Amino acid sequence: MTDAAPALRIEGHCAPGFEPVREAFARNFVEGGEVGASVCVTHRGETVVDLWGGLADPATGRAWERDTICVVFSCTKAATALTAHRLVEQGVLDLDAPAADLWPEFAAAGKGGATLRMMLDHTVGLPALREPLKPDCLLDPGYMVERLAAEAPFWTPSERTGYHALTYGFLIGEMIRRATGRSLGQVFAREIAGPLGLDFHIGLPASEEPRVAPMILFRPPKDAPETAFSREAKTPGTIPNLFLFNHGTWASGGVNTPEGRAAEIGAASGVANARALAGMFAPLASEVGPRLLRPETAAGFAQASSATHLDATLKIPTRFGPGFMLAMD
Repeated sequence: MTDAAPALRIEGHCAPGFEPVREAFARNFVEGGEVGASVCVTHRGETVVDLWGGLADPATGRAWERDTICVVFSCTKAATALTAHRLVEQGVLDLDAPAADLWPEFAAAGKGGATLRMMLDHTVGLPALREPLKPDCLLDPGYMVERLAAEAPFWTPSERTGYHALTYGFLIGEMIRRATGRSLGQVFAREIAGPLGLDFHIGLPASEEPRVAPMILFRPPKDAPETAFSREAKTPGTIPNLFLFNHGTWASGGVNTPEGRAAEIGAASGVANARALAGMFAPLASEVGPRLLRPETAAGFAQASSATHLDATLKIPTRFGPGFMLAMD
């Protein structure tokens, strides 16, 4: 958006001492091709940076405002994980009981010993589905959970780590639904977003659509260097290939439709902004302010429960705690 750069306006608050954050934010528009964005930082329970700027919609020239929201993709996984852990602390879910205790169909094809913890730390063995999925598969949770329950794992659950880029949300979401009788989005709103006052939605109501900034999807350049992931993705039937090419049409355009944002895709379709994300993570990082989980629970999120030198999906080293990515190459 070089044409818009001279008219760039950055609004919001930046506390003394945090000016470099504002400078980096502004530089990303001028040098990095950013179009519109927000950034929010909390420190010891206090919001020290809350900035926004650029365009929410380049097609119309609509500015990014204080309350602009957008799809936050895999940050949705953290929201899903927090919802599950909230229910664990309430005794509604058990991290280490067989998932089939709640979801009997899930025991099929050698998954009888799989647990919620394995779903959270990407070791359950279902990073993709082998048979072709229908185009609107991610908008149909009943279809996805039925397919996942019947699917044979790519490895014995717990014995390998592989990023569950889209299946993650359906697996954990179904455990939440079985335990509570409510959908993931409903429970997240009641247990996390509501108590913390977050402008964060898993399943966006139609009333909030006017505030949405559509996503400009990344298209890798043709001369991008080949990687282990891109090489394997060319081979049909491999996990990288299935991950990229067997998940319907949501990621290639559906993300920018009201139907795509209304869908409860617990791995990817959350709609929020930086302020909401900071507000969700702040209670885990500070002893000041509201608490949703016991301190020892939150501290455990920083401990790797799975780690590998070669992630089965991403083909790089990864480390995961119970629901949170700790490191990737």
